Amino acid sequence: MISVIIPAYNEAGPLPATVAALRGLPEVDEIVVVDDGSTDETAAVAEGLGCRVVRLVRNRGKGKALTAGVRAAKGDVLVFLDADLGASAAEARRLLAPLLAGEADMVIGRFPEAQRPGGLGMVKALARAGVRWLGGLAVAAPLSGQRAIRRTVLEAVGDLAGGFGVEVGLTIDAARAGFRVMEVPVAMRHRETGRDVAGFLHRGRQLVHVAGALARRAARRIAQRVANRTPLR
Repeated sequence: MISVIIPAYNEAGPLPATVAALRGLPEVDEIVVVDDGSTDETAAVAEGLGCRVVRLVRNRGKGKALTAGVRAAKGDVLVFLDADLGASAAEARRLLAPLLAGEADMVIGRFPEAQRPGGLGMVKALARAGVRWLGGLAVAAPLSGQRAIRRTVLEAVGDLAGGFGVEVGLTIDAARAGFRVMEVPVAMRHRETGRDVAGFLHRGRQLVHVAGALARRAARRIAQRVANRTPLR
């Protein structure tokens, strides 16, 4: 069974187009929308679209929303998607293909180049370096939230990182546990943050969350090395 999990905070507007695109995929068995403490009609819209809805009473952040969705979903294959993908959510099929063919345990969607200037690349550079050092894996899109993953991977790696550190933490944990991680190009589009105040505030929060996820995993690695009396590399 395949479940799509959509964490959503005030996404009543774009959600119908995203869900409609997913309804057209025969592989998808259920759609779980996690209303992360929205102040708009996100939950009501999702219910009207026939989705399974999980309501969080207050905004808990992406990592907590995904965790709640995983607990509610029935599938043994899970797809994490953003709520604002619209019609391009149909590209989720590209994420599923390697899993269903037995070629990967987690598949990450790599977006096309941004259509307008965004940030300075600091968060992505930090995430790439962290995944390479702590996970031994070179990835182009470490921050992508569009993923297909086997439930067994999540059961093996344990709790997801909080906030915007969830993707980086999951990639590192899956790679270190020996699971096969693959990236595929997807023609997905979603709301882009620009070089305005809101955009830089968003990336600032993202930087803090990613740095926190990396720091916790680095500390864990150092503790393991010390316990095993092996040199850090």
